[in-house]
Amino acid sequence: MNSTYGSLAIELIVGFFALLLLTKILGKNQLSQLSPFDFVSALVVGELVGNAIYDADVGLMRVLVAISIWGTLIYLIELLTQKIRRSRSLLEGSPSIIIYKGQVNFEELKKNKLDLNQLQHLIRDKGTFSLKEIEHGILETDGKITIIKKHAYDTPTNQELNVKPSARPLPLLLILDGEISSNNIQLANLTNKWLYDEITRQGIPDPKNILYAEWIDGEALHIQTYSMSVESK
Repeated sequence: MNSTYGSLAIELIVGFFALLLLTKILGKNQLSQLSPFDFVSALVVGELVGNAIYDADVGLMRVLVAISIWGTLIYLIELLTQKIRRSRSLLEGSPSIIIYKGQVNFEELKKNKLDLNQLQHLIRDKGTFSLKEIEHGILETDGKITIIKKHAYDTPTNQELNVKPSARPLPLLLILDGEISSNNIQLANLTNKWLYDEITRQGIPDPKNILYAEWIDGEALHIQTYSMSVESK
């Protein structure tokens, strides 16, 4: 019995790190732009690891080899689409214009296996509840829609409102979960001494008491402690 649990633990640990390594190699594209092929690939990889856990006849080494081969094939496909532009439409698909000049292209809808209810769901996800508000709509390869609203319904830009341009500094978390971020302090051209002086000035003796501390150039350091988080509940 103990050997069974021990082998299961080993298979889970090895499978976990194998999937983690595969994810790192393939990059963030697998999650941020999940195409139908990527979705099937994720299911297959999960099934391979599942076989090692639940099927006693499938050895761990066979599963690792299978994951390696499958991951190599996906990686080669990614390289191919990066190097050869013509292969992208075949392997990744291509965007489809499903709304053009305010008119729904019904043929493109059928081609992409979409109906009007699904189209309405996609545009609601973009904060638009009426088709008449849309000038153009493009169905992306990951199944999401990108829209351009008609001028009457679009949000005006700062340029149209004649708002004077101003710098937009990047907010940086100098402390997160009680730990100081040295990289962000360096990026902000600050020092640890300045940070300690600032949190002391705000009556906090130790960074470990801080849930997060956010810095924006030209503004005071915004701090929330763990106790403030509990009080808000």
